[in-house]
Amino acid sequence: MLEVCVESVAGIGAAVAGGADRIELCAALAVGGLTPPLSLIRQAASAPIATHLLARPRDGNFRYGAGDAALVAQDITTAAEAGLAGVVIGASDASGRLDADMLAGWVAHARAAGQARGRPLSLTLHRAFDLCPDLFEALETAVHLGFDRILTSGGQPRAADALDTLAALVARADGRIIILPGSGIDTSNVAAILRTGAQEVHASCRSPLGEASEAEQRFGFQNGAALQTDPAKVSALKAMVRRA
Repeated sequence: MLEVCVESVAGIGAAVAGGADRIELCAALAVGGLTPPLSLIRQAASAPIATHLLARPRDGNFRYGAGDAALVAQDITTAAEAGLAGVVIGASDASGRLDADMLAGWVAHARAAGQARGRPLSLTLHRAFDLCPDLFEALETAVHLGFDRILTSGGQPRAADALDTLAALVARADGRIIILPGSGIDTSNVAAILRTGAQEVHASCRSPLGEASEAEQRFGFQNGAALQTDPAKVSALKAMVRRA
């Protein structure tokens, strides 16, 4: 399965056209993704493939106070009410480990929201996981909390630099939870990623849209070339995943 993260209406269309199996819907991919606007969520709900909503209220770390935690809970409700297939969430405590209490509250909220609409929300733990001091301890926490999958680059900035760790995580998961490698995955390394035993991969499949104008950069509206989901890259990556 190929999941493509997108941040725009054009990105949704490109992911679908390229043959993606699932969308992770975000905003601000330049900072790892944030919760997208309601208007984009409603647009994604009509896509012909499953869409999972990233619920991340701000950039920076994943240590959240009560206010941020309430925003994530509301985002989970929004995903359910819009008819999306799942949510992508994560939180850390002061030690860098998963904040199990906060996550347990969100998981319970997601289950209730899914029951209210008659279909459960799929639950992905995002890359707050990669900042944990012990990834295998964090995996067991995620299993205990009831997550369906973990989006991870194996504790490195790029998944291709953590192949041994990813393989070990897949082995430790042992079918109890899905390991979803992501970060820097493309046609040059997806075969190696899949040899870890992973059955799902996550990628952005973006290409430069064109250089920002001098005025756009001077006013701070754009920092360098804009990137946009490329249907040709989605299609090429999907073909390699299918062959594997």
